[in-house]
Amino acid sequence: MTNYSLADSANTDDERWLWPVVIERIRARATQLAGQFNIEVPPYNVLPHSMLDADFMPAVQLNIELFFRCLADGTEPTEDDLRPLVDRAVRLVRDGMSIEEILTNYRHGVAFFWSQLIPMLDRHEYALLPELGLRVTNHTGLVISHIASALVGDARQPRWDLLVRQSEIAADLLAGRDPGGWARDPEIPIADAFLVAVIRLGEPSPGTLTGLRTRIGGLAGTLLHRDPGGWTALVPMRPQDAADPVRALLSRLALRDNRSHPEFWIGVAAAPTHAGVPAAHAEARIVAETARCLVRPETVCRRQDMMFEYAIASGGAALPTLAAVLDPLDEQPLLVDTLDAYIDNQFNHNAVARSLFIHRNTVTYRLSRITDLTGFDPQDPTGMSTLLAARVARRLRAKAFRA
Repeated sequence: MTNYSLADSANTDDERWLWPVVIERIRARATQLAGQFNIEVPPYNVLPHSMLDADFMPAVQLNIELFFRCLADGTEPTEDDLRPLVDRAVRLVRDGMSIEEILTNYRHGVAFFWSQLIPMLDRHEYALLPELGLRVTNHTGLVISHIASALVGDARQPRWDLLVRQSEIAADLLAGRDPGGWARDPEIPIADAFLVAVIRLGEPSPGTLTGLRTRIGGLAGTLLHRDPGGWTALVPMRPQDAADPVRALLSRLALRDNRSHPEFWIGVAAAPTHAGVPAAHAEARIVAETARCLVRPETVCRRQDMMFEYAIASGGAALPTLAAVLDPLDEQPLLVDTLDAYIDNQFNHNAVARSLFIHRNTVTYRLSRITDLTGFDPQDPTGMSTLLAARVARRLRAKAFRA
């Protein structure tokens, strides 16, 4: 293990005095950045969304703690120090994330924090940048080398081959290919029917996704597959599950309820045959994405419980045109609030007036203004249907709906 001191590498007495002050200030800011993480808002929105699926925040917090501790001590992290980071990377690969994606996410994370922290330095502290950058580079290289070494060792284990085969079977089923070539593999039984569950992410708390993956992966015969927006589970379907896939999945996962939370949503559809898996996957994917974008109150969702929203989300190329219906209201926040209140209060003028603390006649006037600007009358069934659909389309696009 190499011992070094940042203060020893400083060129002047002033620089030596600055080191502990600068290090503590940057450490505090890095901790603040990690604590406020929200990938939907700047500056975090430049980061890959797949970081959420990787339970990114625990690794960030551990890295910050480890880097600044070693920086202050003048030491390099030991193998024991790095083990939680290494073990996490191995788990992600076993769950289906590629090595390239793991290392790319790590690189993006380091670059993001560096770009956010360096502007904090005062002009007279710029002389410290080369040494600080060297320490960041050494730390990053050390972490990546340990991760790569562990993954190479893990790939030589018998379990690795089993995980690869399971992933390939899932890919075949989801793409509509016959997995018959795997039928003679006694280690991987392939069910005749599946509940296709697509997981999409909100703002998961640390460890949530790892726990959910472990729970789903522990169901006998389940196959897991990663995709750019999250991941999919093919859960063997029992005869009684087809009638109510939501209840069946809740029961199988031992989820106590189906209440709203900001962590994840699961779209589920039944595939009674292998040939039905691709269509069920497409349906469950749209359901999960719609639930995420609209922040649905249910955790596990199905198409039958959101028929109107599902129809809008399935519109494909029509989504931008439909969302544009509300463009004329962009500069009219009072009209937007009135339309939302009108919908939320079941088109009751008096209820809208009470909720917005305005006169009933003001409600009527604002609704007429919405008609003038959009060309659709919210007091007419046809006009209201279009405005409702446009509102759903807008919310989907605002959350980067990915069907």
